[in-house]
Amino acid sequence: MLSNPHKTNEQASAEATVDSVATAALIRECIDGDHDAMGRLYERCSGRVYALMVRMVGRQDADDAMQLAFMQIFRKLDRFSGGSSLETWIYRVATNEALQFLRRRKRDNVDTLSLEPESKVTQSGLRLEDAEMLEAGLAKLEPELRAVLTLKEVQELSYAEIAEIMDIPEGTVGSRLNRARRELRDELERLGWV
Repeated sequence: MLSNPHKTNEQASAEATVDSVATAALIRECIDGDHDAMGRLYERCSGRVYALMVRMVGRQDADDAMQLAFMQIFRKLDRFSGGSSLETWIYRVATNEALQFLRRRKRDNVDTLSLEPESKVTQSGLRLEDAEMLEAGLAKLEPELRAVLTLKEVQELSYAEIAEIMDIPEGTVGSRLNRARRELRDELERLGWV
C-alpha cells in the first residue's frame, strides 16, 4: 500500500487506530484458538522471523527454530500486554527461543551453522562463498551479540526496539552492536574475506 504524502495527522492517527483494533482482534481470535487467525498472524510475521532464525541458528536449523518460536508465540500470546507493537513482542519471543536453541545445541555438542547451499547467489545478492564466509563469521559471535547484530542489520530495528526485545538498556545495545561488528570484522579478516 502506498502512503499518501498529503495525509493529515488525523488521517494517520485514524489509520493507526484501525490497525491497532485489527491487531487486537487478530490476537483475540488466536487466543481463542481460531486456526485461520493463527495462519494470518503466521503469514504476517513468518518471513522476518525466519530471516532472524537463519542469522541466529543457521539455515539448516532455521525451520525448526522458527517452528519452536511460533509454538511459544501462540502459547504466550495471552501475555501480550500491548505495551509494545505486536511485531516487537514477537521478535522478543523469537530471539529468546533462538538463544535457547543455541544453548541446547551447545549442550548437545552439535556443529554450529552448517549450511545447505540454495544457489550460486543468495537472496541478499551475495555470492555463495561470501554468504558462507559471513555465516561462518556470525557463528563465531556470542549468541547475544549475534542477536543484537541481526536485529539491527537484518531486521533493521531501532535501538529502542532491540533494547525492548533483548531486555537491556539502549546504551548496551550500542556497545554490543559495536562489539559484534568489530568481532565479526576481525573474524572475517581471519577467514580471508577481502
